[in-house]
Amino acid sequence: MMGECLSIVIQDACPSQSRPSADDLRTWVGSALDPDVVGELTLRIVSEAESAELNSRYRGATGPTNVLAFPAQPDLPTAGDELPPLGDLVICAPVVAREAASQGKPPEAHWAHIVIHGVLHLVGYDHDSEPQAERMEDRERVLLGGFGVPDPYRQRP
Repeated sequence: MMGECLSIVIQDACPSQSRPSADDLRTWVGSALDPDVVGELTLRIVSEAESAELNSRYRGATGPTNVLAFPAQPDLPTAGDELPPLGDLVICAPVVAREAASQGKPPEAHWAHIVIHGVLHLVGYDHDSEPQAERMEDRERVLLGGFGVPDPYRQRP
């Protein structure tokens, strides 16, 4: 729980893969959300098989991907004291690990980027056009910079 108004549920369906601590994951999620947000967000860490299945089913794409974001439908009814759902993030641990290694990035820095990138998708950011991509990347740079993570879009020599 980040506060009384935000709940971040972490589901680890791929426990054999190394991943950041639950506290780090929650901190990165919270950084990308408006401080006044009320709701519950689920972050599920999955294997390549589960990621590939979800990627195929919901995006029509082949193979696993680093992150999938599933925003909740607006104004879903909730019962009693339930928090409204914000959405689900699905992160494929083996893909994130492989990308970090191939890009020469510290694994924790890449995890921070992927988590923040996914949360921004949940709150309406996208990169379908150049202006949208620039807006999203600028926001990622600011948030990541707050954690001492270098610009993930800077070309490496």
